[in-house]
Amino acid sequence: MTVYEDLLERKAKLSLVGLGYVGMPIAVAFARHVDVVGYDLNEAKIDLYKNGIDPTNEVGNDVIRNTTVDFTSDATKLREAKFHIVAVPTPVKADHTPDLSPVEGASRILGQNITPGSVVVFESTVYPGVTEDICVPIIEKESGLKCGRDFWIGYSPERINPGDKVHRLETITKIVSGMNEETLDTIARVYELVVEAGVYRAQSIKVAEAAKVIENSQRDINIAFMNELSIIFHRMGIDTGEVLEAAGTKWNFLKFMPGLVGGHCIGVDPYYLTYKAEELGYHSQIILSGRRINDDMGRYVAESLVKTLIKADMPVRDARIAICGFTFKENCPDTRNTKVIDIYNELLEYGVTPIVVDPEADAAEAGRLYGITFSDMDALKDLDAVILAVAHDSFKKLSKKDVDGMFASGNKVKVLADLKGMFDRAEYSSEDYLYWRL
Repeated sequence: MTVYEDLLERKAKLSLVGLGYVGMPIAVAFARHVDVVGYDLNEAKIDLYKNGIDPTNEVGNDVIRNTTVDFTSDATKLREAKFHIVAVPTPVKADHTPDLSPVEGASRILGQNITPGSVVVFESTVYPGVTEDICVPIIEKESGLKCGRDFWIGYSPERINPGDKVHRLETITKIVSGMNEETLDTIARVYELVVEAGVYRAQSIKVAEAAKVIENSQRDINIAFMNELSIIFHRMGIDTGEVLEAAGTKWNFLKFMPGLVGGHCIGVDPYYLTYKAEELGYHSQIILSGRRINDDMGRYVAESLVKTLIKADMPVRDARIAICGFTFKENCPDTRNTKVIDIYNELLEYGVTPIVVDPEADAAEAGRLYGITFSDMDALKDLDAVILAVAHDSFKKLSKKDVDGMFASGNKVKVLADLKGMFDRAEYSSEDYLYWRL
């Protein structure tokens, strides 16, 4: 198999199928070493990249302007590549079952354009068996080629953390797997071109798939435990942050915090594992319990805020309430699968239409997905309550004077829900504030 050598000698190209938060940084990283075709069927996104604009904020506009990636929405350009990486999203449906349509669609496109001698690596999060049992047959059907004879398959789970400038593709150990030893060796050598932290060679594709899906399931369960503790301690009148700070002095106490669990990994991956378990006749106990707690946190926040307003003897219906932050995590423009929408929708049930402010979010995406229009920061005035939902750096810079100015002057009490505990609790422990956090 000469794919690795052909890439280095630029006799063949590497392709990225799917140029979102995961695929685009990978394409840019490989383009520093080999020729890369960056394919996405979203023409508007490709136009942004071609014009030097990074809509994800993952690498920045300067990097996009200077990269040699051949950005395209023309699938036939994939025929120029011999090493293909598929990095499309794998969401869940409304009933929390896996939605494999993106990865199946990518497999079809790839099958229609793959050439003999190619290696295909999937990075999309899936349950064990998807790569070999679902993706490979699609590629074979569309191409007329045979896996193991005309092309070879592997799996290398993505570990990119959107918005994280420390844990990057280059600095995180990369799990790689292949259908046989020769394929595994080729895939490992290719990824070693960009991953400074090195690669871990998994024993099989299914092992690599399983490793990915449990990484985020583990985090989900731990955050669910913190959220449950937050609910319990709130009823006891104890501040959860102070409890965790005290418990954290023990050397082996795991540092997790309560919060909203959205996005495309932690809030989704557990459902892929439990779906496969159900197929095999096992009903998950711990994993689904954690999911139920985390899925319900938006409703819990809204209810807690309403109770706080009532405690402050303030009317709930038509109250002026602001939600600061709408993305699924801090310092990231992505609003897909954000749990802040659950707070918003629950408040609507109480007759409140919240003012939503998020200077970091993709406003067009939020409008398209949720029908929400963001307000500017200067709209934060004459408020009855403020929910600080996402810990953006831009919000952390707000002074107490800034926060004071957001509230209506006639209100005796200022209701502030600082979900992530961004501010110093002691600073807001005065008689004119009702402050709480998860």
